[in-house]
Amino acid sequence: MANADLTAAYDHCRELHRRHGRTYYLATRLLPAWKRRHVHALYGFTRHADEIVDRTDELPPAERAVRLRDWSERFVAGLHGEPVDDPLLPAVLHTIAVFDLDRADFTAFLRSMAMDLTVASYPTYADLLDYMEGSAAVIGTMMLPVLGSSDPAAAREPARQLGLAFQLTNFIRDVAEDLDRGRTYLPDEDLARFDVTRDDLLAARAAGRAPRKIRELVEYEVTRAQAHYAAAAPGIPLLTPASQSCMRTAYELYGGILDEVAAQDYDIFVRRARVPGRRRMAVAARALLTPPGTPVPIPGPPLQPLALTA
Repeated sequence: MANADLTAAYDHCRELHRRHGRTYYLATRLLPAWKRRHVHALYGFTRHADEIVDRTDELPPAERAVRLRDWSERFVAGLHGEPVDDPLLPAVLHTIAVFDLDRADFTAFLRSMAMDLTVASYPTYADLLDYMEGSAAVIGTMMLPVLGSSDPAAAREPARQLGLAFQLTNFIRDVAEDLDRGRTYLPDEDLARFDVTRDDLLAARAAGRAPRKIRELVEYEVTRAQAHYAAAAPGIPLLTPASQSCMRTAYELYGGILDEVAAQDYDIFVRRARVPGRRRMAVAARALLTPPGTPVPIPGPPLQPLALTA
């Protein structure tokens, strides 16, 4: 493969990351330059698959499934050494080879992306965790070799938990957007626990505000996300010193979304929870000045005990 082609693929992944992953892209700027392109490549891989599933709404699910399968087959062919004609896969395949990343993580991820084409809701949190294993937990284990760790075995489970924490945070923030796509990621059993129906969510979406029972549901999910952040926290001080400021920033900014949700009384329909730009820059600056090995605080309001599989 020509160096120019590989550089172009990495540049394409970086642009995808810059355009769509603002929070994580900011954090990635704190990494050593040689690591950044590999993080961009992994982000580009996950983002492109997500766009096939979610950004082609004009196509029926069957057609989107064909597109995802065709792209997945090109990726697998590339893993076996075949030439690939794709704007970003050369960078992904190069990153996998450089770090000898576990191919099973990529298979699990593509499986979860395919689920989004046929699964509209999840009966239990265990069912949602099965989906998130591929869509989120494996992102943590993909990233870990790139970030580096003094104890990879001890850092593995926290890395998985951080992926789960980030994705559950997104699910809480993006309930309205997911409803527009015909999906709910808050488990059916949780909705039933708080006497909330899908129609209640749609009505709150239309009204632009949530009644108390929905806000109580969201508060419960915030507590669940915090439990994942708590399980992830010990892993950040185990990363190589050059990677810690990046992940401290990502951890605090994603966790800051939970702070914003709590600040608006858990009403995720009144506005989309965002961390203000001024705080984003302050978090990054503080992370740069934090000594390696410093523990990270758990985001959100005081954590209440909640089993991760409850």
